[in-house]
Order: sequence, then C-alpha cells, then structure tokens
Amino acid sequence: MCRTAKHPEWLDNAVFYEIYPQSFMDSNGDGIGDFKGIISKLDYIKELGCNAIWLNPCFKSPFGDAGYDVEDYFTAAERYGTNQDLYDLFEEVHKRGMHVILDLVPGHTAVTHPWFRQSMKAEKNEFTHRYIWSDSIWENTAPLECIRGISDRDGSAAVNFFSHQPALNYGYFRPEKSWQHPMDSEDALATAEAIKEIMRFWLKAGCDGFRVDMAGSLVKNDNENSDGNVALWKNFREFLDREFPDAAMISEWGEPDKSLRGGFHMDFLLHFGSSHYNDLFRCAEPYFSSRGRGDITEFLKKYIENREKTDGKGLICIPSGNHDMDRLRRHLDTEEMKIAFAFLLTMPGAPFIYYGDEIGMRYVENVVSVEGGYGRTGSRSPMQWDGGKNAGFSSAPEDKLYIPLDPDTDRPTAESEMSSESSLRSEVKRLIEFRQSHAALQSRGGIQFVTYSGYPLVYERSDENEKLLVAINPSGEEKSFAYSEELGDVLYIYGKGVSKTGETVTVSGQTAAVIRIK
Repeated sequence: MCRTAKHPEWLDNAVFYEIYPQSFMDSNGDGIGDFKGIISKLDYIKELGCNAIWLNPCFKSPFGDAGYDVEDYFTAAERYGTNQDLYDLFEEVHKRGMHVILDLVPGHTAVTHPWFRQSMKAEKNEFTHRYIWSDSIWENTAPLECIRGISDRDGSAAVNFFSHQPALNYGYFRPEKSWQHPMDSEDALATAEAIKEIMRFWLKAGCDGFRVDMAGSLVKNDNENSDGNVALWKNFREFLDREFPDAAMISEWGEPDKSLRGGFHMDFLLHFGSSHYNDLFRCAEPYFSSRGRGDITEFLKKYIENREKTDGKGLICIPSGNHDMDRLRRHLDTEEMKIAFAFLLTMPGAPFIYYGDEIGMRYVENVVSVEGGYGRTGSRSPMQWDGGKNAGFSSAPEDKLYIPLDPDTDRPTAESEMSSESSLRSEVKRLIEFRQSHAALQSRGGIQFVTYSGYPLVYERSDENEKLLVAINPSGEEKSFAYSEELGDVLYIYGKGVSKTGETVTVSGQTAAVIRIK
C-alpha cells in the first residue's frame, strides 16, 4: 500500500494542456513563441475545455536542449519575455479559473550556470561539490557520461543527458568511491535546499505546482526500489506540505509505485520504460489503429499492477503525447485519433493534451534538429492557428520561424477545426465536456476492467453516485464481449452503435460508447 500526499482538490477534474512555449504563439514577430502570445490564446484553451496548463521550461538558458539546460532558475528567458510577463500569465490563467504548472529541471543545469562556473574552479568554494566530480581528470564517472578537460579543476564532471548538462549532486544511495558523496552529506543536502528555494520563489509568484523532469534519477546508484530517490522526494514533500500544501507535483518517472510513494500526486506513463504505453499509439501496429492488429495485453497488465501497488491513491496520467514523442498523428489518422481520445478522456488520472494534438497536427518529417531536438524536432513545429501567414503563428519571415511549419497545404488549423462539428477538435471538446459532467469519469473515479486483451477494450468507471461502462473498439470490425449487468442509457457514443442481446454486448467498428449501468 502507498500513502500519498494530500492532493490539491483542483486536480480532481483537471484536464491539462501542454504548451511548448517556443512554438505556441509569437506576439512580437521574432519567429519564437512567447508569454504574451500564450496569454492571447488562453481563451482558446479554455474554450476547448482544458482547465490546467503545463508550461515547458521557460527560464534563462543557452537553449542547447530547448530550455532543459537552465542557466538561471529565477529569471525568465528573454526570448519569452520578462518575469513580470510570466507573472501576468499566471494572473490571466487564474482569472479564467484555470491553473498552471511550470517545468522544473532539478537534475542538471547548463554548463553556463553560475553554480557550475564556480564548481569548475580549482580553489574550493561553496559550489565545489554542487555537481558530481571524480577526483582525477583520468577517472570517468561511469556509468554516467562525463565531460573533462574543461577547467583547471582536476576531475571529470558527470552529465545527466547531453554533454552540456552537468549533473547536480544529491548524493549516492550506495557510495562506492571517495568522490561519491552520501545522500546526507552537507553538499548533497545543500543542493536539495537550493532547489527548494527555486520552488519557493515560483510558488510565491503564482504558479500552482511543477512537472518534474527526470524525477527518479537525482540520487545516483540507487537500489531497485528507488529508496534513495523516494527518500529525497519525501523530504521535498515535507517542505511543500509545510509551506505550499496546495502545490501540485507531477513526476516524469514512469513508475507510479515509486513516485507516488515519494509524495508526488501524479506520475506520467512514458514512451520509454516498462509501461507499454507505446503499444497504444506508437508502434508498428498500435492498438488504436483501425487495422485491429494491436495488442493491449501488456499495457493493461502493467497499468493494473501499478494501480494496485499505489492502492489507487495516486494518479497515473496517460498523455496524448509530449515534446519528446512522435506526434499521435504520425501513427493514427484523425478518425482513429477520435477513438484514442475517447480512451484518454475516460481513464482515471488527469489527461494531458499536447498542443496541436487536438487538431491532429502532423509530425514534420526530415527537419534539421533545432536546439537539441534531433528526432523530436518534428513534434515541436509551430501551432497552426489559421490559414494566414505562417499559419497564424508569427508575422516573422518564414525562414526565421523557430521550426519550419508543416509544409502540407491541407495542414489542419485551429480555425478550420473549430468551424466543423465533425472535426477532431470538436470531438475532443465534446469528450472533455462529457468527462466534466460525470465525476465517475474524472481523475479519482474508480476503474474495473471487463476485458484484458483483444478488442474491444471495456472498463467500468464509478463513484459513489454513478457506475458507467466504457466500451472502445478501435478496430474496423464489429466486436462483442460478455457482460451480465443490466445497461441503461447510452450517454456518449462516437461511431455506428452498440447493442446488447442477452449477456452479449456488440460494438460496431471504430466506435466508442459510454453507457449507464443500472
């Protein structure tokens, strides 16, 4: 059993919209999105039905990894605007009854961060051990990669991801070498306190919490249960409970039984790791393809296992995608995406919609890497607002855009999608409205699976007032399942239909339905 922190009530019906600020809306014509551009589109997000926003990193950075290489945690990146502009964004979000979380990157910084510049000095100082350094330039920091020969200091510096992202020192759960500090060392504890000060600054400024990057990787040489990282996050949890009890904490961890034990309110299912999330939307034969050749068995097995380990107390979030994944549209057509969204918006946990997925934006093929995007770059192209210049994203010359637009002349736009009742966006909006009208479908409603493999996917959602049956058949062929309970009204349907004869329920091809259980 896992005891999780008291959760902010607003998470109970939260539907998040992820904004990659570089590509969302450019207000000043420089080809890069900004805070004022986001503010100008908040009504669009609210009209869609989303009531919470996840904003990707927006702090000062050399942008070697799209802002995940932070140079100054306390200052907004100039390309997006000023700190005051970000405060204004918080205020405008709250005026609309919405919430906003920032992306916190606690595992590493940019090599240009003042902490690292001090850490590189040969003379010992306050920041000498703010990062992980070996004792000798000839010794690497395996299994972590390292950078070396960059300063007069004798030693190699561990990196977390790219070679310009030195790893911050939270200690080693099992130190094995002289330069590996224990978790309770003065320097490791100082790193955690520095991150608390960053969190304190932005929570006081008006943000409602954080999505935490690489949350399960801070303490090094951890055991298989992640006891070191869990203990670290419990310490952060105590700090937040004491000073900011309403702050939401969402982890990029991918192992809910660990992250929720550490005090996070939610954990993402990731495109890497053991969740089998990719089996749903991103593989050779996705489950949500109409070809009907996908296999959801391992996903359900792992999902149920994680939910049981957490005693159903925390939230497991299934995103439509994010800035690190292929666009959903790369693997599914828009009709298939409607069925996929019926699943995403009727599952427990807060749904996350990646900007542009609601209109079926495509993955842009064969683009040159931008700011460390590499294969991810095609999922980060500018939001397509209308049929005007640069799809309404920016007034800049086309060659100055942050990432090239989808070149197809039939690219979807928010304007065209909003004008059609049969569009993908209109269906997503209807699904969000439907979810918000039934507490049983929201974040904390119960779930019980009726089918565990094959087609259709069937599960019950419930709360103290209502019990609903969700039947989803992504395949193009009619499918049936056995079900003995008496059914009432069909409350939501997309597709041809659903019927019950005796104890057999039949669902038409490419159909999703929610039915009241009597």
